[in-house]
Order: sequence, then structure tokens, then C-alpha cells
Amino acid sequence: MQVLPRRSSESAAHLELKRLALFWAQKMGYHSCAFEIALPNCRYRADLAAYQPIARRVWVKDDGPLKTGRLQSQQSLGTTAIFECKQARADFLKDSRPALATAEKLRELHARRTVLERQLKIHYPSLRTGDSLFSDYDSHDFSGLDHAGYAKVLADITKLQSRLFNNTKFDTLVRYGCGNLFYVVAEDSLLEPHEVPVCWGLLVRRNSTLELRQKPVWQDAGEACRLALLHKIAVAGTRALNRAQGIAFEDIFEARRLGG
Repeated sequence: MQVLPRRSSESAAHLELKRLALFWAQKMGYHSCAFEIALPNCRYRADLAAYQPIARRVWVKDDGPLKTGRLQSQQSLGTTAIFECKQARADFLKDSRPALATAEKLRELHARRTVLERQLKIHYPSLRTGDSLFSDYDSHDFSGLDHAGYAKVLADITKLQSRLFNNTKFDTLVRYGCGNLFYVVAEDSLLEPHEVPVCWGLLVRRNSTLELRQKPVWQDAGEACRLALLHKIAVAGTRALNRAQGIAFEDIFEARRLGG
């Protein structure tokens, strides 16, 4: 069995889920696959991206005297699939937190900030900037205030705003049409089917195989997006082949520069 190269942030369990997803995808006819692919239309990367070619049989007329014809196989742009591997529940929740709950938490934090600032204005009168004719309408500068509680509230607000306005990963990949089919690949008992993100399928690890626990909902990804993903998979495959053969990009660049 080939051992996958480990990134510093990847656990052995996560690597094994990726390996199982790679095997399952090929078993299902996705002949072109690659790890850690930057997805088109968004800022995210996929643990595994896969492409399944499609051959359609069309009737081709014969120009002969009998005016017959025959069925002929023609290739067309195929299906793309995205796999996200989650070996820990905390990792899953980070990417699947609902926007509604995030907005509600953000509302609570803003209320907490308002109360804190009202109290801080009383206890720290030096924060008043004196930019108004009437002191009751003066603004206050909290930027230089060394207050742990207030600093934490601001940090939490920033984090939640980023999550809300940039959306969550699972939601974004579907909404931006990054692929036709999406799968969460998880350890058994990590999550229940009703917790699976909308439109995503669920593949669960059972010993050394993956079991399809919930089917994904087909998404009509555009041809340009599917072609871009196939191109990225091909580029990743070529880079891996170059590494295996000891070919460096610098050597290729130099050969191009010299020509011939």
C-alpha cells in the first residue's frame, strides 16, 4: 500500500480517510483524482477532487447506398465530485455551522459589546475624544483600552462576521457550483444523517472501506467550472509525476527559456 505524504497539520486518521475516499471514487468510475485541489469559483481547497468521464452513444447515419447507420460512442464533459474528510467532530462543526445560528450569536455579541461600552464610558472617562460641542454626544476611542473582556468580545465578533459573510465551507461549495456531487467522508458515529449539510452525501468509514450512508443531491455545475476542475486535477497529476521522476519546475522553466 502506498503511503501518502503527510502535511504537518494532517493526522494519520485524516490521511487514511483521504486514501479510502480515493479508492472509493475510482471504484465508482472517477478515473481522474487529486488531493488538495484549489476549487474554481471560491477560496477553498478540496481534500479530494474527482472527475468521471461520460461517453454517450449517438446514432451516426451511413452515407452508403443502404442509408443505414450505427451507434457510435462520443465523449462529453463528465461529472465532478468533491470529497471533504472529517475525522473529528470539532473539525466538522467548524465547516458546517449554520448561518442562522451564527447570526444569532453575532446579535448576542453585539448586545454584549453595547453593554460593555456603556460601562466602560463610565469607568474610563478619559476615553472621551471631545469631538463634539456637547459632552453627551462625544464619541469614545476604545482602541487603546487594555480590557481583556472587551478585547475578547471584539475578537469573537470579527470571527463570526467573517464566518457569516464569507459563509461556511459546505454551503459555499454548493452555492458556488464547485462540483456536481459533494461527499462528507467521516469516521463511523461522527455525525448523524440529519446533521449532514444540505445537498451533501455521507460516506462512513467501516473498517477498511467506505459505506454510502446518504446520497448527495445532484448539482448542475457549469461546463466551465467542470473543465477548470479537470484541468486542476490534471496539473496536480503532472506535478506528482514530475516529483516521482525527479523533474524540477526550475529545470522545465530553464529549458523553455533556452528553447530548442
